[in-house]
Amino acid sequence: MNGIYALSIWRWILAAVTAVMVGISKTGLPALGILLAPLFAEVLPARASTGALLPLLILADAFAVIFWRRHGSWKHLLRLFPPALVGIVAGYFAMGRVNDQQLRYIMAAIVIVMLGVMVYREYILGTDKPLPTTWWFASIAGFLAGATTMVANAGGPVTMIYLISMRLPKKEFIGTAAWYFFVLNWIKVPFSLSLGLITAPSLLFDAVLAAGVIGGALAGLVLANRIPEKAFMIAVQALTLVSAVRMFF
Repeated sequence: MNGIYALSIWRWILAAVTAVMVGISKTGLPALGILLAPLFAEVLPARASTGALLPLLILADAFAVIFWRRHGSWKHLLRLFPPALVGIVAGYFAMGRVNDQQLRYIMAAIVIVMLGVMVYREYILGTDKPLPTTWWFASIAGFLAGATTMVANAGGPVTMIYLISMRLPKKEFIGTAAWYFFVLNWIKVPFSLSLGLITAPSLLFDAVLAAGVIGGALAGLVLANRIPEKAFMIAVQALTLVSAVRMFF
């Protein structure tokens, strides 16, 4: 491969590891998703990484929907989709006005803020603390998820917090998230094409990594029940913070 896709060996290794993590995050360990954007931004320039990551996410979304399609809660999905679409449009216009370095800073800031929200929810507010369930909460969550997923493929934490507040059972939680991002990521495709984020070289690059996504999606089903959740969350949050901070330098 030529240009930005002519990678060193360690960047290819990091790209392959990220591809496996994409699959795992979609089928078994959603918390892993926040680490994907900063990791992929270490492989490719910020804008290119956003476009190249999207088809990999869609591939993993397809597996997640196949595994969990019967467990999605369409009542919650229909609440989230309209404001998420508005958020995607807002993110699209923002993407058209920033250069690669600025986008790298924006991606890092978004990831750190989302991480802070996760930590606040987990360790300060408490997971048993009730959250708002009114229409305005769904509207805010949907808009933020749409905007952050368009700019940085980082809408997972907001969506997780919303679904946690709805107190969904585990299978319904994963199934609803699977359908939500499957639809949102496909909606993002024409916007990403318009911005030149998805190209023939990026799709060829994705094709090389597709096997890792598929393997990760299958592994996610097994790992979900075998890794201690508390230790895993702490490790993901620490690695995410380090990766996001590094994007500023």
